[in-house]
Amino acid sequence: MSGLDARVVVRRAAFTLDVTLRAEPGQVLAVLGPNGSGKSTLLGVLAGLLRPDEGHVRVGDELVTDPAAQVLVPPHQRGVGLLAQQALLFPHLTAVGNVAFGPRAHGVPRREAEARARELLEAVGVAELADRKPARMSGGQQQRVALARALAPDPGLLLLDEPLAALDVDATPAMRSLLRQMLRGERANRPKQTAVLVTHSALDALVLADHVVVLTQGRVVEEGPVRDVLARPRSAFTARIAGLDLVPGTACAEGLLTADGLVVSGMSGRDGEVPATGESVVAVFPPSAVAVFADRPHGSPRNVVPVRLAAIEPRGDMVRLRARAMPGGPHWVDGLAADVTPAAMADLAVEPGAELWFAVKAAEVAIHAAD
Repeated sequence: MSGLDARVVVRRAAFTLDVTLRAEPGQVLAVLGPNGSGKSTLLGVLAGLLRPDEGHVRVGDELVTDPAAQVLVPPHQRGVGLLAQQALLFPHLTAVGNVAFGPRAHGVPRREAEARARELLEAVGVAELADRKPARMSGGQQQRVALARALAPDPGLLLLDEPLAALDVDATPAMRSLLRQMLRGERANRPKQTAVLVTHSALDALVLADHVVVLTQGRVVEEGPVRDVLARPRSAFTARIAGLDLVPGTACAEGLLTADGLVVSGMSGRDGEVPATGESVVAVFPPSAVAVFADRPHGSPRNVVPVRLAAIEPRGDMVRLRARAMPGGPHWVDGLAADVTPAAMADLAVEPGAELWFAVKAAEVAIHAAD
C-alpha cells in the first residue's frame, strides 16, 4: 500500500491554493469545500494534470511532483487512478476492454489483463456486462465499470472526484456501499486503497472516509477524523453540509457575543473545552432544535431572533424553513434553518417573505472554539 504526502501551492491572479495533505497507506481522505475553494485544482495537481508553483507530491516512496527539482511525472506513469462524476468509458470498447486498458498500457499481457478485468467486473457486480459496450449500460452500470477500470492498474493513490454526483437516487446507495467495500479491501481479495475523495456530501464523507480536510479560499480551515469535524463544525460551510446551524462570535460570560452585539446563550465547556472570554467561538445547534413563531415568543427560550422566511424545503417527514436577515436585524441569521412538522407549517400558514421568530433554548446550543 502507498501513502500520500503532498504540499500544493498554486498561484493565480486572484487566488492562491496552499494546502498540505497526508494520508496513511490504506486511508481515505475526504476533501470538502464550497465552489471555488480549490478542490479541482488540488486534484489536478495530484493527478499530474497541473503543475504547482511550489511544493511536492509523493505517492508512497515515489516523488511524482516537485517543481523545484523539475520533477513532473506524467499522469499515466505516477500510479494514480481517477474516478470522476462521469464514467468517461471508451465507447468503442466493451466493459472488459475498458477495464483491461490500464493493465495493457502498463505492459501486462492481454490474457492476464482480461482475466484481471473480469475478476474486477465480478467484484463490482457487473460480470454479466463484460462483453457489452457503454451505450448499452445504465449510468450506474457505467460507473461500476469505471470503478473497476480505475482499480485495474493497482494504483498507489485513487482520486475520487464526486463519484456519486451524477447517479440517480436509486443507484447512489448501492454504489456508495460498493465503493466502501472496495476501498476497505472487502472484495476481490484486494488490500485497502489509499484515496482522496472530493465531495459535497456529508454522508459520502461519513461512509467512505477516515479523515477530512475542509478548504475555504485555498486554505485548510478544518481537519480531523470525519465524525469529529462534522459533529463539531467550525465553519459555516461544514455546518451546512453536516446539517447544523452555526453562529460565529467571541466567547463571553453568557455564551457567545455576535459581531452586532447580540448574545447567544449556550452550553460551553463540552468535552472539557472552556473558551476564554474574547476567544473566537461558534455556537452550533441542529435545525430540529429551532422553534418557529409568527409572533415574538415569551417564556423559556433565551435565544430569540427575528428573521424573514427565505425558502421552504421539504425534508422527508419534516419541512425545513430557511431564514434570511431582516432589514436592520442581525445579519448572521442568513441561512439559518429550522425543521418543523407539516402540521406546524400549516398552523403558521406563511410563504417566503413572511416575518417570523426563531427561538432556540440555551441547552440545545453547543459553544466551542472556532480555531
